[in-house]
Amino acid sequence: MAEKLSAVKGMNDILPPESARWEWLEDKVRSLMARHAYRNIRTPIVESTPLFVRGLGEVTDIVEKEMYSFEDKLNGEHLTLRPENTAGVVRAVAEHSMLYDGGKRLYYMGPMFRHERPQRGRYRQFHQIGAEALGFVGPDVDAEIILLAHALWKELGLTDVRLEINSLGQPEERKQHRARLIAHLEAHADKLDEDARRRLHSNPLRILDSKNPAMQPVVEAAPKLIDFLGEASLAHFEGLKAMLDANGVAYRINPRLVRGMDYYNLSVFEFITESLGAQGTICAGGRYDYLIEQVGGKAAPAVGWALGVERVLELLKEQEVAVPPAALDAYAVVPDAAAMPQVMRTLQTLRAAGVSVQMHCATAEGMGSMKSQFKKADASGARFALIFGADELAQGEVTVKSLRDGAGEQVRRGLATARDWAVTLQSKA
Repeated sequence: MAEKLSAVKGMNDILPPESARWEWLEDKVRSLMARHAYRNIRTPIVESTPLFVRGLGEVTDIVEKEMYSFEDKLNGEHLTLRPENTAGVVRAVAEHSMLYDGGKRLYYMGPMFRHERPQRGRYRQFHQIGAEALGFVGPDVDAEIILLAHALWKELGLTDVRLEINSLGQPEERKQHRARLIAHLEAHADKLDEDARRRLHSNPLRILDSKNPAMQPVVEAAPKLIDFLGEASLAHFEGLKAMLDANGVAYRINPRLVRGMDYYNLSVFEFITESLGAQGTICAGGRYDYLIEQVGGKAAPAVGWALGVERVLELLKEQEVAVPPAALDAYAVVPDAAAMPQVMRTLQTLRAAGVSVQMHCATAEGMGSMKSQFKKADASGARFALIFGADELAQGEVTVKSLRDGAGEQVRRGLATARDWAVTLQSKA
């Protein structure tokens, strides 16, 4: 016997019935995005490595330690499995000149890849859903995209999700803050851990996001970026807050809130829950007005967010939000394999009319007894059993038996009129 192969650690199979939860979430997202006029975009899983180095920043954890990168054996090109998708969306927008006729609202779903230690809600292959609004400069779109995520939590029935916001200002403002921040951290160098010392001159803003308890007094006393913001940046932030207030969206200003990618400016935000332990951030994003130009496109403003699908699904379980199982309308019970041509013709008519129906098929042991077939029909979750017995077929009929509401009730229907009675089998009837 050949050696049994397993999935790569941190890259998981998603099997039924769990996959039905994913489909339910994705359907909710598609419906919500359509109501907000966001259109779907699908970019390659593999991108050029320089896209992420240039877009995310060379000294970010993602680029330094987490990317799955390799060299194309055919042409020597350096490629990477996407660790996030904003850079890929921006590359596509720039490459195809999508903003030539005005701003675009886009969303995506799909797998991302980071080489890190697998833990609850955090995997090497993980999935994100993201929304990006490109070509719009004002805080109104920042508010719109935050409200979009806020509406999703309500749509899903999630509670205990709080919003934190901050402003990173503009590059020149960050430069002034950076100098003061480095001076402050150097004055307390003996309190910095190894990771903070490594980042001190390359990416000091990320030190403010440290979770090391021993460093919290130093971090709390650090200069706040918001104190360095100019009039325009402050006005943008005030505009965002005013629109969130007008919509009754509660938030907390977190001056220590930064993002792990270099491309952010002005508004940044996170949606956080206390229900998932250390992995509390389920959605995060902000404005990135300089990224399009960084990847070779014409300068244009943009804002967006991404949520972790695994974390959201974990939160749904944690909060015991009921996710409807995949609906199955009917299960076809077939005592005699010889009846299959007639059975399949009827089932195809029903399926064409919108009925979801599972057909019992023969195994190596044959069709199985009626009792065993009814057990499978009941286990399938179907609302009805369709019994294609010899007596029924002889009269051109099928017996429709209720398995749920009014269980046991049954009625005969004519095979030739299957399309007419199909609606009675549908789960929404």
